[in-house]
Amino acid sequence: MIELAHATWTEVAAYLASRPRVAVLPFGALEQHGPHLPLSTDTLQADAVARRLAENLDAALLPPVAYGNTWSNDAMAGTVSIGADTVTALCTDIAASLDRAGYALLVVVNGDYGNRLPLHRAAEHAAAAGQRMPVVVLDYPGLTEIGDAVKESPWAAPGLCHADELETSMVLAVAPALVHPDRYEASYPELPADFGLRQMPLAPLSASGVFGDPRPATAEKGERILAHVAAESERIVRQVLAGVEGA
Repeated sequence: MIELAHATWTEVAAYLASRPRVAVLPFGALEQHGPHLPLSTDTLQADAVARRLAENLDAALLPPVAYGNTWSNDAMAGTVSIGADTVTALCTDIAASLDRAGYALLVVVNGDYGNRLPLHRAAEHAAAAGQRMPVVVLDYPGLTEIGDAVKESPWAAPGLCHADELETSMVLAVAPALVHPDRYEASYPELPADFGLRQMPLAPLSASGVFGDPRPATAEKGERILAHVAAESERIVRQVLAGVEGA
């Protein structure tokens, strides 16, 4: 693995002369995650998965994007959101630059629900423009399966994890000093029937910003979650690489 933020241009040039010439971009957010987790939770998690993936693939790891489309949490202090079009434009421009540099594939590790459509739109733009280098967006593949395996608490909604046992476990695994166990509280809001089917603000649903129960969280569970998601991500990327010319 080569970490671009810490590398020199000559080191990157040497990497690009080899293979597989894969770039991995963690895309996070700065948004509330209850009273016990840092605003950088999504970025920390995306970076942790991306780092494991880059190591397994001998890929180039890009610095994480720390802002995302998180308007649904705007009502809570500390959340800083950028628009969906900005997310798409930023990813599109980064992809175009990496394509010109000679990378064979860009893998975007998405850490926030609000980024999903904008990032997939960027991948579509790259393909529609005839860009040589494809863009693959990964939304934590395998998370639901490993969540079912490790969780001791119920889901707040199918597949929903926000400041709950899963997210708290992952942050405990990568940045335990930023977690405040003395502030743990469970929250299982009554969700509207169309929750997850349309965009909606979250503050009216959960006063604490928590959806689930963080209390059973452990660093060991966090390591299992991150390892599983990274392994599933690697499996997908290797399938893509098999069909990418020059990879």
